[in-house]
Amino acid sequence: MPSADTRDYLWIAVGDIHDEPARFAQIPELSQADGVIVTGDLTITGGVKQAELVMEALRAHDIPVLAQIGNMDRPEVDAWLSEKGWNLHTFTRELTPEIAVFGVGASTFTPFGTPSEYPESAFAAWLEAAWQRARIYPHTVLVSHNPPKDTACDVIPGGAHVGSMAVREFLEDAQPDICLCGHIHEARAVDRVGRTVVVNPGALAAGGYVVLRSNSGQLSAELRVLE
Repeated sequence: MPSADTRDYLWIAVGDIHDEPARFAQIPELSQADGVIVTGDLTITGGVKQAELVMEALRAHDIPVLAQIGNMDRPEVDAWLSEKGWNLHTFTRELTPEIAVFGVGASTFTPFGTPSEYPESAFAAWLEAAWQRARIYPHTVLVSHNPPKDTACDVIPGGAHVGSMAVREFLEDAQPDICLCGHIHEARAVDRVGRTVVVNPGALAAGGYVVLRSNSGQLSAELRVLE
């Protein structure tokens, strides 16, 4: 059973790297970070070889990295991340004795036929299974490549909302503290679904990232952008 831990922690969250990890090294908080979280899309329709290059760049800073596939990564990347012990997709992991992080990568169906797309029913099942393991912790962070539908984090040019209804319904019901998402580059934003803070930092190449903090047991997420 998780036990009380009031030390201060800091994690960096990024996503939609798409084979361009160079700006990661510019994040000023890296020197303080206890870990890195990747919300998905390490590559552009790439396999293990491409994902390995991205992960090498992230792991060069001697900080633990947890990652998951986005819709643009081939399914083989999911298996490889699991083999390495780095995967978040369908996993629940302990960040601290008080905080669990759990993930759902890939995306719902897009018009583009990208490598890792699944129906809403798959996301609902993955979320429920991961939540059963995460919910015993006082604080929880969902990492979902798909943003929840009908938020500031899932809007494409023209105003349509293209996020996941399964993720939205899960947040409404479970109310984890924070949802870190991505997928929709243009929707860099912070929003809420009930008490859950939802943050989409957009693509790493455009400078977006999230600082996730636990200060004296209080969890927070702040959207930041490199100049």
